[in-house]
Amino acid sequence: MKLGRLNHIGVATPSIADSIAYYRDTMGATAITEPFDLPEQGVKVCFVDTPTHSGMDGTQIELIEPYDESSPINGFLAKNPLGGQHHVCFEVADIAAARDWFEGQGKRILGPTRIGAHGTPIFFVHPKDMMGQLTEIMETPKGAH
Repeated sequence: MKLGRLNHIGVATPSIADSIAYYRDTMGATAITEPFDLPEQGVKVCFVDTPTHSGMDGTQIELIEPYDESSPINGFLAKNPLGGQHHVCFEVADIAAARDWFEGQGKRILGPTRIGAHGTPIFFVHPKDMMGQLTEIMETPKGAH
């Protein structure tokens, strides 16, 4: 397994609309996707692109808002009512090989491998096994993300 690029930083928010305004008006973001629902994961999602020299490979900010009262993000927001950094996400070439690698090291995988917001397979590794940081592992998207 080889560490891939940092794809995004997940930021939990009580309001995607307010967070979009912050990234646009305070931080000067110009490329922000339309929010969309991922009810199977219990979240609403939106991506803020960060600029790069090439314009193709900037790390994104993933804004995540609870979809409903059963959302796993609600627990995070109960402890952090203003929101905040929720997870980091790294790309890998082969999601199955990466999962085997982490499991072989005794790392706790949270739930099954599933399709994430970029339309590619993902899984999460428990923060207690990752220096206190919830870590998403994502198969590198094919084409634009």
